Amino acid sequence: MIKLWAKLYKDHKILRHTTLNIYEEKMDYSLFFDYVSHLSHELDAPTPLVIKDSIFNFAKFNYVKFVPSDYVEKIDFDYLIIELVK
Repeated sequence: MIKLWAKLYKDHKILRHTTLNIYEEKMDYSLFFDYVSHLSHELDAPTPLVIKDSIFNFAKFNYVKFVPSDYVEKIDFDYLIIELVK
C-alpha cells in the first residue's frame, strides 16, 4: 500500500492536510495527476499544473512542492507539499 500526504501551508504553518491510500504495490506515475487532483479536491484547493519535472521530483525525492506559479488561478495559501509516507 502507498500513502500520500498532502499539506497546504500558509506562513510556514499547515492550514489543512489529508492523506490518500493507494492499494497497489508500486506507484503508477501515469496516474499521478489523478492523485494530485483527488488530494486537491479533498483540501478544497485548486489543482496545480502537473508537469514532467513535478513527477520526476516526486519519483526521486518522494515529495513535490507546488508553488503559486504552478497554478492557473489565484491561491490563498503559500504552497502545497505532497509527500510519500512509508
